Amino acid sequence: MTTAVFGGSFDPPHVAHLLVASYVLAVGECERVLVVPVRDHAFQKPLTAFEERVELCRACFAELSSVEVSTLEAELPSPNYTVTLLERLHADRPGEALRLIIGSDVLPETERWYAFERVKELAPPFVVTRRGFERPELGPPLLPEVSSTRVRELLARVADPDARRELAWLVPKRVLDLVAARGLYRISA
Repeated sequence: MTTAVFGGSFDPPHVAHLLVASYVLAVGECERVLVVPVRDHAFQKPLTAFEERVELCRACFAELSSVEVSTLEAELPSPNYTVTLLERLHADRPGEALRLIIGSDVLPETERWYAFERVKELAPPFVVTRRGFERPELGPPLLPEVSSTRVRELLARVADPDARRELAWLVPKRVLDLVAARGLYRISA
């Protein structure tokens, strides 16, 4: 069994995250995707509460039976590094092959990662091409232009009909419903 590890802030998760998981399951020779929201951002960026982001991820990926949302980051020391997560997954899942999902936009940053050579040994990267970060060997960009930053900007002005319309295209309905129900990102039910 090969599991693709999909880490990130997921603050909040959006359709591109959902599409990445679907894409990897369809073409990545992976039987499962493990979504791992980070507890703390590696570069100290403020994040919505970990527990809230975990629940948003569960809502986002609910219809993909081969996707599991993990809370393992809560058990690891802070700050946590990807290599620590992967070593723990190898210990917890002996014999299971791992791949690490990363966007092509992140490739230039991997030289700043702690022990990236070890990361590549533990979980060879599965690179998903993002627009503006194409390379011939990676294939075409396949995802819509969407970011959690843009989604948060839209959520902050959800009273605007144009913002609501764009949100409906960029965020799964289950996630939007949960955001509203919990009053996250300045939205109330």
